[in-house]
Amino acid sequence: MAGAKEIITDCTLCYHSCGCRVTVEDGIATKIRGLKSHPLNQGRLCPKGANALAAIYHSDRLRRPLKRVGGSFVEIPWDQALDEIADKLLDLKREFGPEVLGVFSGSIGVENLEMAGLAQRFKAAFGSPNFFSVESVCYRMRIRTRQMTFGRYPIEEMDSSLYILWGHNPDQSDFPLKFALKKNLDRGARLVVIDPKRIPLADRAEMYLQIRPGTDGALALAMIHVIINENLYDRDFVERYTFGFDRLIPHVQPYTPEWAEEITWITAEDIRKVARLFANTKGASIFQGTCTQDQTANGTQNNRAFSILQTITGNINVPGGWILSPSPRLGSVGLDGEGEPLGADQYPLFVELWGRKTRYGVVTVVPENIPDKLRAFLVIGGNPLVSMPDTNAFRDAFRKLDLLVVHDLFMTETAKEAHYVLPACSHLEKWGIAYNYNVCHCIPYLMLRKKCIEPLYESWSEWRFFTELAKRMGLEEKFPWKSEEEMVAFELAAGGFSFDYLLNEKPQGVFYAEKSYEQKEGLFRTPSGKIEIYSDALEKAGFDPLPTFLGPEQGAGRGDSKFLEKYPLILSTGSRHIYYTHSQHRNVEALKRLYPEPLAEIAPGTAKQYGIADADVIILKTDRGEVKMKASINGDVADGVVLVPHGWPGEANANLLTDIHCREPIMGYPDMKSLQCSVRKV
Repeated sequence: MAGAKEIITDCTLCYHSCGCRVTVEDGIATKIRGLKSHPLNQGRLCPKGANALAAIYHSDRLRRPLKRVGGSFVEIPWDQALDEIADKLLDLKREFGPEVLGVFSGSIGVENLEMAGLAQRFKAAFGSPNFFSVESVCYRMRIRTRQMTFGRYPIEEMDSSLYILWGHNPDQSDFPLKFALKKNLDRGARLVVIDPKRIPLADRAEMYLQIRPGTDGALALAMIHVIINENLYDRDFVERYTFGFDRLIPHVQPYTPEWAEEITWITAEDIRKVARLFANTKGASIFQGTCTQDQTANGTQNNRAFSILQTITGNINVPGGWILSPSPRLGSVGLDGEGEPLGADQYPLFVELWGRKTRYGVVTVVPENIPDKLRAFLVIGGNPLVSMPDTNAFRDAFRKLDLLVVHDLFMTETAKEAHYVLPACSHLEKWGIAYNYNVCHCIPYLMLRKKCIEPLYESWSEWRFFTELAKRMGLEEKFPWKSEEEMVAFELAAGGFSFDYLLNEKPQGVFYAEKSYEQKEGLFRTPSGKIEIYSDALEKAGFDPLPTFLGPEQGAGRGDSKFLEKYPLILSTGSRHIYYTHSQHRNVEALKRLYPEPLAEIAPGTAKQYGIADADVIILKTDRGEVKMKASINGDVADGVVLVPHGWPGEANANLLTDIHCREPIMGYPDMKSLQCSVRKV
């Protein structure tokens, strides 16, 4: 093909960062395909990745900086936008101090190290500690809790002897695992599905357990009870590598399968059966939903219980279990600043563990701190007015800001509220690093994310935006890199790799380390040097050092009886669909044809009770707000439960229903999986 070239890079449309090949003709990307040599996706692309070019070249892309004037936006030059933003930030800093600035990075900042790192660097250079991320409602709790137990973050392998899909649906949310799981099932691996909805993979499962939303911790505790009382635990592993098992034994005695049956809807017999199956399988692994168990009242203790289940069965650092392998050594684009971020006083373990601090504040406390503590907010690659809990609370708070700046590809719901909206580059228009270990099933793989095409219109990368803004604020020394390439080279150098090596010699990527299953000295980086079943860190923070169960704040057993009469159905928000990532991609026609509108899933019995037929338009209501969408009558959904997808804008925005004050007590995560609602036909 004359004038055409193929560039090997990665897809950054979700956390997997799958390998892909991009064909570029005369400066235009014309085709995108999977990269067969990539160990994660092995040549496949999900519908989002396959349609990435439709989003990148979409007619709705922001083209120039916009400024709100009155009730509408007008185009202005970049220089004017940056000058005015810098002046406003400096004025606010002089009047109120640097802590008035908050910076937010959305979900694509999780897999885009440069986006999140530069956002963290800017807030620190400005003097603010207040960096917020989607990670303080999703996934960071899991990382923190496993660190609390193991001193490091063990990860599930894709090849397992027994898959426990616990609130996890790989067909819709975990594209690489979907194929690995089906391959291994054909080879004799076993499967258990635990979910309030019978997902298609349950047809191949040895057991399907239909659990009541928000009660995962009760089931896990009962499984621990069975494994200990029936002497099914790995005695040698426990004696050699754990701390506090002796205190776990009396602790779990009240958590019988019969106790859990009343809470979870799962029979005591099935609880015993799944506990025995798990304990008697070497190479078994719990695969959690991305945030299913985090976004409940019992989130931290759910994660602790899962860690203990893996531990007492000896399924740590064995093939098919949870593996401790090294993360890549990369130079940090981020920058540590002074002071504590908002939420550190209320949820200290989210921010600091054994002196190890994160750069994250607790995003659920943002609305209550505007405008008293926050007066300016930068949103980078995110859409918090759709993706964060309690849209009403965030919208009301954002309207009180003196300055709201959004850097994005499209005019999002959040951008519509901003004072300035700045056009951003897509992942094919900038340089970066892609790696797969931390959230991708223990594949220690690293590649260079290539700039395949020049930025469209007047789009700027995060590096250019923050560097130019910093110059206008006297902070240029904090942004020393003269180009994106120089910044990425700095990141790579810490791990012994060069930019040129990954660009020219290994464009397809490299394994940066070998997985190791060795149980060796120093493997567990806890104060005791062992796996801490009993957590002194939790105890010192005033919480139970061993896993306990706390039911949903609004649910039976905790909720007020009159409240439950008004809102009798269990609401679980955040259903995933493979065609979209959070609030992204809904303007891509090919994907809209596959899943054109949001659907609230309810069981036939529930539908009959409320006089609802399939495809009826319904109103779902909570004490925070209401949404309107069509009903999907689905016999796979548990009776009394309503499943609502996330990420849709307007009157179908699931976070109009959620409550920012309904939080998990240890790390401040919102309960988005086990609220209460009512339903009526329109």
